[in-house]
Amino acid sequence: MQKKLYVGGIPYSTTEDNLRAFFAEAGTVESASIITDKMTGRSKGFGFVEMSSEEEAQKAIELFNDKDFEGRKLTVNIAKPMQPRAPRGEGRSNW
Repeated sequence: MQKKLYVGGIPYSTTEDNLRAFFAEAGTVESASIITDKMTGRSKGFGFVEMSSEEEAQKAIELFNDKDFEGRKLTVNIAKPMQPRAPRGEGRSNW
């Protein structure tokens, strides 16, 4: 098991500090990040939280998956490694 968690369903107004404080109930939060759109800077509604141990990560999943956070239901599970993407624009038209 891993310590890094995927968190989906994050309200767009949530800050990384709010997310970190919420997950601190499950243990020590090493990092919390909310993914934002590169063009607008607006939250994409998901992010990642890294707990200090696998046990705390499991506790966070049990405590927060399918639970309400600031009016939205969270999805919390183990983060999957990022898959390589095909290069953009190759073999495709612009339209």
